[in-house]
Amino acid sequence: MARKKIALIGAGNIGGSMAHLCLLKGLGDVVLFDVVEGLPQGKALDLSHAGPVEGFDGDVIGTNSYEDIAGADVCIVTAGIARKPGMSRDDLLGTNAKILSSVGEGIKRYAPNSLVIVVTNPLDAMVTLMKRVTGFPKNRVVGQSGILDSSRYRSFIARELNVSVNSVAAMVLGGHGDDMVPVRSTCIVGGVAVEKLIPSKRLDEIEARVRNAGGEVVALLKTGSAYFSPASAAIRMTEAHLYDKKEILPCAALLEGEYGVDGYYFCVPVMIGAGGVEKIIDIHLNTADKKAFDESLNHVKDIVQAMDRVLGV
Repeated sequence: MARKKIALIGAGNIGGSMAHLCLLKGLGDVVLFDVVEGLPQGKALDLSHAGPVEGFDGDVIGTNSYEDIAGADVCIVTAGIARKPGMSRDDLLGTNAKILSSVGEGIKRYAPNSLVIVVTNPLDAMVTLMKRVTGFPKNRVVGQSGILDSSRYRSFIARELNVSVNSVAAMVLGGHGDDMVPVRSTCIVGGVAVEKLIPSKRLDEIEARVRNAGGEVVALLKTGSAYFSPASAAIRMTEAHLYDKKEILPCAALLEGEYGVDGYYFCVPVMIGAGGVEKIIDIHLNTADKKAFDESLNHVKDIVQAMDRVLGV
């Protein structure tokens, strides 16, 4: 069986990390694309030298031409500028909207049958734009958001209780921004509701840190934003698709009536398999979570409208 082809649009820190993960996991051949000459080629050459050490045979090439992504099974988009200290995800809107428009055209032309996973911020607006530009069906354009946010939630809870992260289940929904919604009722530790293990006030503090976790990383790095964890999250989605896992993951999907939302990309639990986003999973939200969910949705609507103004739509 021929190896799958994974195109990584953007060869920065996230792109390089994803390429490494793809090869280590044996997911297929990798194409690293970037507009900066030499950057994707250099990273691809470096990664190829790791093959004999790690024992992977997947091919990896670096390119500045969209023609080389032809026939890709999956396209993961990280192209765009990253946050700097003091910036919100929304501050990236104007520049990244223009970049994503060009990327979408390239994917539409050369990888028309691919699953497109968008990582670029502001995520909810950028995945909306990608859907518009490519014209792909909604099941084949999805945003990476809640997997990363939920992982941060799980990480903080595991550290608080000094347990394995594998013992913690949790889900963060809504927009990928400072008003994301850690759904406390979904947080279970070894089968026990987290509210029985951690006082409510302390949970409030942990959930506030979850919402600002990306900004916390940016402030510490000073010259960029998170890349190891977003890369892992996007590759988790890629695995679910390529292996037809039917895995339920929190992702930004186009809602058409689900959760009372119509026509917006918003992070909810979805089933990812060979067909991409195969199903929206409806979970019960209590009154407090539903209020936070609606507030987050209003922000997503605002940022999409702001994008439309920037693009003159």
